[in-house]
Amino acid sequence: MRQKVQSAKLVLKDGSVFQGQSFGAENAVAGEVVFNTGMIGYPESLTDPSYRGQILVLTYPLIGNYGVLGDDSEENLSKHFESEKIQVQGLILSDYTDSYSHWNAKRSLSEWMKESNIPGICGIDTRELTKKLRKKGTMLGKIVYDSENIPFEDPNRRNLAAEVSIETPIVYRKSEKKVVLVDCGAKNNIIRAFLRRDLTVIRVPWDYDFMKEKADGIILSNGPGDPKKCEETIENVRKALSQTTPILGICLGSQILGLAAGADTYKLKYGHRSQNQPCLEMGTKRCYITTQNHGYTIDSETLPEDWREWFFNNNDGTNEGIIHISKPFFGTQFHPEASPGPDDTEFLFDLFLRAMS
Repeated sequence: MRQKVQSAKLVLKDGSVFQGQSFGAENAVAGEVVFNTGMIGYPESLTDPSYRGQILVLTYPLIGNYGVLGDDSEENLSKHFESEKIQVQGLILSDYTDSYSHWNAKRSLSEWMKESNIPGICGIDTRELTKKLRKKGTMLGKIVYDSENIPFEDPNRRNLAAEVSIETPIVYRKSEKKVVLVDCGAKNNIIRAFLRRDLTVIRVPWDYDFMKEKADGIILSNGPGDPKKCEETIENVRKALSQTTPILGICLGSQILGLAAGADTYKLKYGHRSQNQPCLEMGTKRCYITTQNHGYTIDSETLPEDWREWFFNNNDGTNEGIIHISKPFFGTQFHPEASPGPDDTEFLFDLFLRAMS
């Protein structure tokens, strides 16, 4: 175990204080405190751009046991991570170990977080913390050391998608069929999924006028924060709805699709962040176990008459997908590309490809 242990604490907006030990970088940060109930996949979760501005609580009790893989790349993408850097503001754990064991690991979780200047606290009663967040909802919080103090900060006041998007277009592979990926905080595995299907992926910034690209399909990516902050994206999608090029929205992308169609969105009390969310498909009533990471969703009651709810969450009844009644436009709150999590819904990419044909 680590030789020197620095004390640290998590302070919540309601005045609650959780004392623990520091690992990773030792710098004070503030953000929105959220929890994830997944049992594996901490490297993928930490690099998911949808966690921008958030202090992540992992409910699984032991983290760090398989370390962190290397920075290998493939197709100009990080091979093991969902973006090129850690995106969370901070990390809260029950138990952490430096004694990792994995044949392909290159460093410990703490070493990786130090390289990225990301702080963490372990030795926290994450069960008690999660119960508090389940009762009161996501809450602002901060990680501080000794007598140090910083103000609380609500990241959702910012346009977080603009912060995590690319600045100039990137083209992956040259193939006959092409899709445009509007990057509002895209996970790498979305790109990998389409490259496996031998498509050219044209990745463009969140506010890019993608209609000038001659593509066979349009993907609206996942991303962090309030979808209503993405005004330029919503306007561009609104124009795209006047034609028939297939559109697939994922997570934040689904919310943007709904807003462009004329529906409304709202903030969830807790958000859905895990790899075990049950989603039922309307009509068939088939249940899919899905991986998710979002804090906002579409209000199904506000969908225009030519749109339908496609999936709903079997835990709380909230919207998990929308579909147009006649045009090839659809979106899901959950992640068909998973990573981490079950790939039970990756078939939706093949459905999208059939729509492109």
